[in-house]
Amino acid sequence: MKNLLKKSVLFMLLISLASAASYAQSGKDFIKDQDKEKLVIDAKYAIEKLKESNQDVVSIADDSYGYVIFPNVGKGAFIAGGAAGNGVVYQDGEQIGWAKLRQVDVGLQIGGEAFIEAIFFQTQQDLEEFKSGELEFTGAVSAVAITEGGSKSVNFEEGMAVVTMPKGGAMLEISVGGQKFSYQDK
Repeated sequence: MKNLLKKSVLFMLLISLASAASYAQSGKDFIKDQDKEKLVIDAKYAIEKLKESNQDVVSIADDSYGYVIFPNVGKGAFIAGGAAGNGVVYQDGEQIGWAKLRQVDVGLQIGGEAFIEAIFFQTQQDLEEFKSGELEFTGAVSAVAITEGGSKSVNFEEGMAVVTMPKGGAMLEISVGGQKFSYQDK
């Protein structure tokens, strides 16, 4: 238990430092150039994985004005928790920008996990709200958690459809409440 506590505290410290550092960086360093190619490859793989796992994701992706895919979101918690990830933003199938996801939440929780997250935007206005940096998920936002072979329904709610898929870890849920996003043009 002591070892788990140490790992959780260390992970939270690293998440906090990464979040603070990301906000302190200039726009030029939003996502490091050497990381961009791998991020795009990971994003393409992640969206295909979501589509293979749930047919509704194919329809939502086709019907959406645009979407953002975070292929590697890391989340850890011991009482207080945090999550962070970098993403790629698409419109009409073409990459238009980069995104960052940050989340801090407090409550009874312990563990760590990695997951894919995709947010599909129904209209241009919905995508523009995301790009403005004003989008923040409250506890009222719900995400559809997809598992391989699962058949959960995915629909737009208030202009967005949020989909997550666990990659590994040992937390009981993937919550999106408290997530904040930042955006930069390609």
